[in-house]
Amino acid sequence: MAGYKRRTYLINPEFQIKFSLYVCSLVFISSIIYPLTIYDLITSFIGFVASKNPEVADQLAGKRSNLIIILSLWQVGFTSLVFIVCIFFSHKIAGPMYKLQKFLQAKREGLDHGKLFFRKGDYFQEIADDFNDTFEEMEDQYHQDLTYLSEVNSYISNLGMVVPEDKKAVLSEINQKLTEIQNRFEANQQ
Repeated sequence: MAGYKRRTYLINPEFQIKFSLYVCSLVFISSIIYPLTIYDLITSFIGFVASKNPEVADQLAGKRSNLIIILSLWQVGFTSLVFIVCIFFSHKIAGPMYKLQKFLQAKREGLDHGKLFFRKGDYFQEIADDFNDTFEEMEDQYHQDLTYLSEVNSYISNLGMVVPEDKKAVLSEINQKLTEIQNRFEANQQ
């Protein structure tokens, strides 16, 4: 049982079923032309044969009914196959979107999972790469801002030693606010 791997193919059922039904509707409507055309041709042929040999025309009419039943069953089977293929196909779209949604939720909750990766064979691999590059750039800017805030906080503390007493309250308030911002930045990193 070590090789068993459970897969859920309906990750986003609303999207996947709607997508599959749209595609199947399009396939069904476009492919219904063939059985109707064949039916029309056979009916015309039966009409032609009926004028020459009514017995053969009766046999052809029976075969026409059987052919229409077979074509209808093929139509239903083909449409069902297209539906299943669409579910598998949409799985490779819905899976990455589901994983991205869960990754963003974890980021919001402060549960850092490192980088975003999609399964091999999933679509939109470039989104994961762009997403990772963007977050990496944001984190670099975040660290730069935090470093700068620390420097500004030190400058204001040093400045507080040389300014008149009436200005020290303002500098103290600015320093306190900068410390709060730094603490918020550091809390978000952990």
